[in-house]
Amino acid sequence: MRNTTKTVTTVLAAGALALGVAACGAPGSSDDKNGALVVAASPVPHAEILNYVKDHLADKAGLKLEVKEFTDYNTPNLSTQDGSVGANYFQNKPFLDDFNKKKGTDIVPVVTVHLEPLGLYSHKVKKADQLKKGATVAVPSDTVNEARALKLLDAHGVIKLKSGVGNEATPKDITANPKGLKFKELEAAQLPRSLDDVDAAVVNGNYAIEAHLKPAKDAIILESPKNNPYANFLAVKKGNEDDPRVKKLAKLLTSPQVKKFIKDQYQGSVLPSF
Repeated sequence: MRNTTKTVTTVLAAGALALGVAACGAPGSSDDKNGALVVAASPVPHAEILNYVKDHLADKAGLKLEVKEFTDYNTPNLSTQDGSVGANYFQNKPFLDDFNKKKGTDIVPVVTVHLEPLGLYSHKVKKADQLKKGATVAVPSDTVNEARALKLLDAHGVIKLKSGVGNEATPKDITANPKGLKFKELEAAQLPRSLDDVDAAVVNGNYAIEAHLKPAKDAIILESPKNNPYANFLAVKKGNEDDPRVKKLAKLLTSPQVKKFIKDQYQGSVLPSF
């Protein structure tokens, strides 16, 4: 049986500091190199990939692995920083850089594993050019993913962004909006549920898959994997990169077996990045 812990986001947010107090030397924490490596992960696809490693590869490699599922984009880094977990697997480099800057954390990437293409979805139109004048498009509310969403729309001619805008782009940086689209900022996890209430939504790949959307098939616009900076990786608190458990997991996550699992399981909706 998989040793996977599902935790409600609101409880986690309130208890993150309390967890940190108890983490020092606790089994599975970053201080206990002989215990199981506890990894914080988004449920899909990250926890699924980790559970594949746990069920099929970890024992042979001498790795004890525990997977904790988190449904938000903040608690995994906070828990990694305070030692409640030994590593996390859910994010991309622009998001991590922004998080470290804003929260004063020092989380670092270990190994890149996969890309989840960001996509524009709609229950009301089949093509982006069918969006009506004044249509409402929901986008992620966090800084990096909102910029990523706007750049996706820019790349497909839906809007035009100010030249040179980076990972802090907001609707204020739109220089051309032919359809007069209105943008609704929502927490990333809420975006799939918003599709009945808005005309379209830009949804992160993990949340799309979790909501039984198939990015490769259902997205009316899909991010290209070519030269894409948003691949997801295993991350740890700085200084823990050489933890032997982390090294074992990094090797397993980039193994031929995991590459095959990703390709077979997600059919192009998640792409190996190694």
